[in-house]
Amino acid sequence: MKRVMLKVAYDGTDYHGWQIQPNVVTVESVLNETLSGLLKEEIKVIGASRTDTGVHALGNIAVFDTNARIPADKISYALNQRLPEDIRIQLSKEVAPDFHPRHQNSKKTYEYKILNCAFPVPVYRLYSYFTYVKLDVEKMRQAASYLVGEHDFKSFCSTKTVAETTVRTIYDIRVEKSGELICVRVTGSGFLYNMVRIIVGTLMEAGKGSIAPEQMTDILEACNREHAGPTLPACGLTLIGYEYL
Repeated sequence: MKRVMLKVAYDGTDYHGWQIQPNVVTVESVLNETLSGLLKEEIKVIGASRTDTGVHALGNIAVFDTNARIPADKISYALNQRLPEDIRIQLSKEVAPDFHPRHQNSKKTYEYKILNCAFPVPVYRLYSYFTYVKLDVEKMRQAASYLVGEHDFKSFCSTKTVAETTVRTIYDIRVEKSGELICVRVTGSGFLYNMVRIIVGTLMEAGKGSIAPEQMTDILEACNREHAGPTLPACGLTLIGYEYL
């Protein structure tokens, strides 16, 4: 028996998130079915991040146990021949038997893309959020700076969040603009349910001039979801990857 780690990239448009759910297709269900067929045994992967419906990934992590004799580093090649085109394995390798992708110290990075121009551009529609309202990127940067560090992010998570604590650490948050695309890149110790989408929604409020950047401190201290901005759509969000420490 060996434990194999996969680095998984996927376009989340046609999937109901990562985690298995009844009567719908998810990334996890497709991986389990495809791996089981390839290795001729029942496989159940354990994912690092349970991304929501419509969220994309360049480097989600999953592990599974197998008795198959195929070398771990070759599984990616065989698996990619069987997977649908919107899921691809970027790496497969053997890891320690007790390696668990959610129980390791790690840094996790997300990017959220905003298309900010007069009219929607069709090729970006599945991978960004469109707004014609002109955003002040410098004000968004100023607002983002207040979120760096360890804080209680209760104002920035869904009321449906189930977590022992809403305290998280953001190591870095950057707001960059290239042409008509604004990219918000957030690296943290972990994220609450809808946290990144709410953070970016709140930064947009600063970019519109609806709130002053320094109000981010008040929003954090309120610990009340109603004080933060809207939850943006899933399509603009991509899990970039993990760095295990």
